[in-house]
Amino acid sequence: MKRPLLSTALVLGGAIGLFLFFNTLQGCRPNTSQASAVKGDAAAKTYVKPGSYDEFYNFVSGGFSGQLSVYGIPSGRMLRNIPVFSEDPQSGYGFSEETKPMLMTTHGFIPWDDSHHPELSQTDGVPDGKWCFINGNNTPRIALIDLGTFRTKSIIEIPNCAGNHSSPFTTGNSEYVVSGTRFSIPMGTDAQRDVPIESYRENFKGTVSFIHPDPESGKMSIAFQIITPGMNFDLSHAGKGPSEGWFFFSCYNSEQAFSLLEVNASQHDKDYVMALNWKKAEQYAKEGKGKKVPAKYYSNWYNEETHTAESTVLEEVLQLDPRELKDLIYFMPCPKSPHGCDVDPTGRYIVGSGKLAALIPVFDFEKIQKAIAANDLEGDFMGVPVLKYESVLHGEVKKPGLGPLHTEFDGKGNAYTSMFVSSEIVKWNIERLEVLDRVPTYYSIGHLSIPGGDSKAPWGKYVVAYNKITKDRFLPTGPELAQSAQLYSIDGDKMELLLDFPTIGEPHYAQSIPADLVRPREVKFFDINKNMHPYVSRGEKETGIERKGNEVHIKMTTIRSHLTPDNIEGIRIGDVVYFHVTNLEQDWDVPHGFAIKGARNAELLIMPGETATFKWVPDQVGIVPFYCTDFCSALHQEMQGYVRVSPAGSNVKLTAETRSFDAGS
Repeated sequence: MKRPLLSTALVLGGAIGLFLFFNTLQGCRPNTSQASAVKGDAAAKTYVKPGSYDEFYNFVSGGFSGQLSVYGIPSGRMLRNIPVFSEDPQSGYGFSEETKPMLMTTHGFIPWDDSHHPELSQTDGVPDGKWCFINGNNTPRIALIDLGTFRTKSIIEIPNCAGNHSSPFTTGNSEYVVSGTRFSIPMGTDAQRDVPIESYRENFKGTVSFIHPDPESGKMSIAFQIITPGMNFDLSHAGKGPSEGWFFFSCYNSEQAFSLLEVNASQHDKDYVMALNWKKAEQYAKEGKGKKVPAKYYSNWYNEETHTAESTVLEEVLQLDPRELKDLIYFMPCPKSPHGCDVDPTGRYIVGSGKLAALIPVFDFEKIQKAIAANDLEGDFMGVPVLKYESVLHGEVKKPGLGPLHTEFDGKGNAYTSMFVSSEIVKWNIERLEVLDRVPTYYSIGHLSIPGGDSKAPWGKYVVAYNKITKDRFLPTGPELAQSAQLYSIDGDKMELLLDFPTIGEPHYAQSIPADLVRPREVKFFDINKNMHPYVSRGEKETGIERKGNEVHIKMTTIRSHLTPDNIEGIRIGDVVYFHVTNLEQDWDVPHGFAIKGARNAELLIMPGETATFKWVPDQVGIVPFYCTDFCSALHQEMQGYVRVSPAGSNVKLTAETRSFDAGS
């Protein structure tokens, strides 16, 4: 299991050298050689004529933007950028009073995160078009996006977690989504957390959290956490079929290093895949065999009736300890520094992807169960049993490529693995472990995605590569270039490159689903008669203005092509003004905007039938204009109004009205 430090450095140096060589080589390739890789009929296979729809929705992580992007497949057209963990000035998400609670955490209001892995909700192991989950890696959170509204509906903070990377992967009926911590940390009281970094082995622990989304409301709660030995968790997937009830996680840094991990966490020939019996954990939790520990965290939920987010602060979490509950988790050796951990559609085979391995190991669930039953162990790691590698192995794919990262499946017995260092997708047969095809990617592919490719029933028509480097693929845009997605056909025996399209950076993982599963749930507008917002105005006669000390509340409506009221007086320096704006439209795709000069937040974007609130603190005496920011009609420019701001202590009467006007007076 141990590799001498010198040889580790040589292996790493060789891998890094190959990486640099490939990227230098690819960055210098002339455009003509790249173009020749695409067949003449490729454009016809991706063409979606005007007025027609794409076949698939492709949900792509926004990476360090903290958002979720939606593209059409096969066209590659960007359809929507959904704000999740980041403020969005285009829509007012995180700026409006109704959405600010969505970004609350125990650290306060956090307007950013690092989102990595979209995961579609499932029914019987197949994506169902209801929800899409995504993780916040930096300030550990998981979000739920409603695919009826394409809006963030729920966000839960994950306590006892640092670097929420191994998430949010769902069970077959979305009973749970999991969150595995990337960084292990000390937990407990202040005294237990204030320990030397070099005490990693003794004091650092990981967690895997099981989060339950309510099937009706989408509210999320933490059902239980499982304490794990201290190391790093990377990716995971739930079992299916014979492995239903289990989860599998890739783990690295079994060296338990805490400095210069590039070298110190790459000394072992093998790290681990962790097999977790979540059905058994669920049973133990229901039987009260866990321990409730203090853990403050936020659960935020957007109420569709009141059009307002609500925050609940929770104070404890149930934890299960596998050192006491011996049949919860098992480790399987996996070469080397694994990233991907993927389960094939049959649920029998689990694929590990060691970033520094020259092969791909494939584990057999039947053999895993036999090894557990026979106590066929090679030892233990921090009190957790380690199954013998040879006893649980289906086999190894030999010489597949350099830097295997992530694998998905076409439902026809084939697997597709991304190769980061050699910049290619490799297709191989799961049973025979034979490489069948390989195609270059441009360049340094990270994840890849097949529609439904991690489910029981993939729609195996395309594979999309999400590349880290573009070099000469697109028009240059200064020192930073757009990230690249590339669409390949997998209809035939050979993969075929069809299309490049740029993506919001940095894309990590993505999932796709047939549009026909999403479109029946689409919300075209909100029924204004069901709007229960406390400041709703269901018609212009319900608008008005009210002072509460230094707070002023203005109930306003917007409709093509005016705002009511549009003349407001009696506002004073020192006031805090709330514009509660209701969009009276009851037609699809007729939003209205609201902005006011000098505001220090963003605009509002209010959908038909919706109410949203804009907070404004005037800082200058004078007449201040406000207007609609979203083009809605030929007289959009006329959608404006004025606020008169007077000095503090002024006795100007508080009024809000839309006045008749005689042009000849």
